[in-house]
Amino acid sequence: MATEQAKQVKPLPFAANFAAGAIAGVSEILTFYPLGALDSFLQVFAKSNVPTPHYRCCQDAEEGAGRLYRGLVPPLLLEAPKRAVKFAANDFWGKTYLDLTGESKMTQKLSVLTGCSAGATESFVVVPFELVKIKLQDKTSTFKGPMDVVKQVIAKEGLLGLYAGMESTFWRHVYWNGGYFGCIFQIKALLPKPETQQAQLMNNFISGAIGGFAGTVLNTPFDVVKSRIQGTTRVPGVVPKYNWTYPALVTIMREEGPAALYKGFVPKVLRLAPGGGVLLLVVEFTLGVFRKGV
Repeated sequence: MATEQAKQVKPLPFAANFAAGAIAGVSEILTFYPLGALDSFLQVFAKSNVPTPHYRCCQDAEEGAGRLYRGLVPPLLLEAPKRAVKFAANDFWGKTYLDLTGESKMTQKLSVLTGCSAGATESFVVVPFELVKIKLQDKTSTFKGPMDVVKQVIAKEGLLGLYAGMESTFWRHVYWNGGYFGCIFQIKALLPKPETQQAQLMNNFISGAIGGFAGTVLNTPFDVVKSRIQGTTRVPGVVPKYNWTYPALVTIMREEGPAALYKGFVPKVLRLAPGGGVLLLVVEFTLGVFRKGV
């Protein structure tokens, strides 16, 4: 991540940033995935059509805890490139905007712009994986596994079918990354200067957790729309009820009320707030270990 401290640390090759992002991403997904599954379950079921399923509680005696890990493989396989793209893109856009503006160090406005740009870049990587995850997490799903989802979607809708929800995913990542990296910059500036490695790690966790909370507040309505779009079965000749992001936001608000745009918010924020802290902590710690070895 581009910061004013960039000149004080050893530059690392792409492979090191990739490995750090991969380790952080896998750590975060294994720890918090059940809450992400619960979030998607709640978002897919429209209040006006289908009764909200049992997943209001984290314990589901009827289906077992394993249900909360259904659809884990696609996001788990995605975490290495996804997190690598997130942090590498943030670093790239940070340097780019510093050069374009002539600034010598990162500012609050540039940190938000950099995060939004990183999110836009990241969105192009994640869409097919997110589609597979949503299809597998649907309670009515009859898919046998990730590859079965891919085969059936391509057979029915062609290759572009794997990118259903691209536009909503774009906005989802733009808002989350802008809030995340923007808050990290501001919170780090407000926290006491760390004197020890433990204090530095704590600062990273706190700023990352607050950034994760802010990003979640900003992007949840777009995540609700994304889940609705990707969870809808396409019928030839029929315009989907949820098709484009902003019209879908209006439709959901009109039919279900503003609260519906934050359906699944609690499990989502319980995952992404501390998850954002874990992510930044692990990335910075891993990069620190790499720097000692070069």
